[in-house]
Amino acid sequence: MGNSGARRTAEADERIDVRPAVGRYDDFYEVVGVKKPGGGGCWCMSYRDSRVRNEERPGYMRNLCETEPGPGELVYVDDVVAGWCSIAPRSTYRRLMNSRTIPFVDGRDAWVAVCFVVRAGYRKRGLMHHLLAGAVEHARAHGAEVVEGYPADVGADRVDVISGYVGTVRMFEAAGFERAAETSGVSGGRRRWVMRRELTPGAVPAAAAG
Repeated sequence: MGNSGARRTAEADERIDVRPAVGRYDDFYEVVGVKKPGGGGCWCMSYRDSRVRNEERPGYMRNLCETEPGPGELVYVDDVVAGWCSIAPRSTYRRLMNSRTIPFVDGRDAWVAVCFVVRAGYRKRGLMHHLLAGAVEHARAHGAEVVEGYPADVGADRVDVISGYVGTVRMFEAAGFERAAETSGVSGGRRRWVMRRELTPGAVPAAAAG
């Protein structure tokens, strides 16, 4: 199932679309996987369950990519995978369920866009905006009532690649999210916020319906 937001950019006539990771483990690996033999890495497991050993993480994520709803979304430029967003219910992220810095806003199991990765060579092209839009629609399609993110409040400043993996408040605001709660967490020395967007499960976005 591809995101209905597939489009061509005016600048370079590139086709950009967002697709679920289900059935696309190899593409997930291209973006997030550790290529060095024996090398350690997150494999997008830091929030899910950091107790899983490095050598078991590829298999863990492969299994998630084999069944709905999958662990996230991938963005493609002219059918070449270029980036990743982890989007899943908060209850599936062990670190978030036990977090002392990211508060719960209410008792609902919000879906969370917890991290973004864009491959070198594809950065500074707005792909994180596409990923967030696709993540929202993926969550909506699977019955989510609300979507959250915990981005850094960087104001008008640029954010470095490493600390910017959580996104920025202004990026979430541009996607229709609102500040719901301040956290005690930081990324790159900047305060993180709980950003929320309420959804109507199964509703078709106006742009797609029109």
